[in-house]
Amino acid sequence: MNSFLYTLDNKRYHTLNYFYHHTFDSKVFKISLNGGFSCPNLDGTKGYGGCIYCSKSGSGDFAGNRQDSIQKQWQQGLEMMHKKWPEGKLIAYFQARTNTYAKVEELKEKFEPVLKYPNVIGLAIATRPDAITDECLDYLEDLSKRTYLMVELGLQTIHETTSKLINRCHTTKEFDEMVKKLRERNINVIVHIINGLPYETKEMMLETIKHINQLDIQGVKIHMLHIVKDTPLATMYQKNPFHVLSQEEYVDIVINQLELLRPEIVIHRITGDPVKEDLIAPTWLLKKFCVLNEIDKEMVKRDTYQGKKVN
Repeated sequence: MNSFLYTLDNKRYHTLNYFYHHTFDSKVFKISLNGGFSCPNLDGTKGYGGCIYCSKSGSGDFAGNRQDSIQKQWQQGLEMMHKKWPEGKLIAYFQARTNTYAKVEELKEKFEPVLKYPNVIGLAIATRPDAITDECLDYLEDLSKRTYLMVELGLQTIHETTSKLINRCHTTKEFDEMVKKLRERNINVIVHIINGLPYETKEMMLETIKHINQLDIQGVKIHMLHIVKDTPLATMYQKNPFHVLSQEEYVDIVINQLELLRPEIVIHRITGDPVKEDLIAPTWLLKKFCVLNEIDKEMVKRDTYQGKKVN
């Protein structure tokens, strides 16, 4: 019997569908947008080249074309979504690269128009903890009073040796401080982490989860590392291959991580969506629903659920 509270079905973790249903009483889907921003570890402000795993699109492979207007990207995304779901409420998701890395005037030019589009009930902004100025915080607070706002902060790992290796160019302390600043303004924080980063052990990945569980966060996106073509990570892997998690290892780690997360934290993502033509490894990621099903089956087998091991 599934006694987990935050579920509508057989899931033993707090799914985004459950959260949307209870918050908005509707099907909700995101439309990914490319605002044409850069990153401080890409343009030389804090480093060059960006994160070593990032594709040319800046982790926005399914966002729009940065050469197109936001309006055109929106329309294209809307048409694609309506093929799957004719009805539903919408969240505009500024996904590619660092979407607060600009002056507030530019941010307003990108963000404000989409809030007026039909059926838009929220805004999701992917960014870094070191790219939100005090002026930007003021603007985000204002946005949060006018729409459902989620600020998605990339952490990836708490381990500084890994962080340096992947060229993040910010510290865990900076991350923690930004979470605090956002929450002081009652802004929802979603954290991104990556499993399978080079040379990290299972214990290290669990330590990252334990750390974020102690913070006042509202959601988590758990990714598996994608090794994609034409990236520094691909070059590293080809020259000195490091261990890539098997599907079985990934499922085991994710379940252990879920057990260590407070049950009220929403799981926004639990695997990834690689572009088939660009993916080098692991190829099992291409079978997304197989991975999700294996997580579900193994949680039933272990009779476990999100938050089971939270002290």
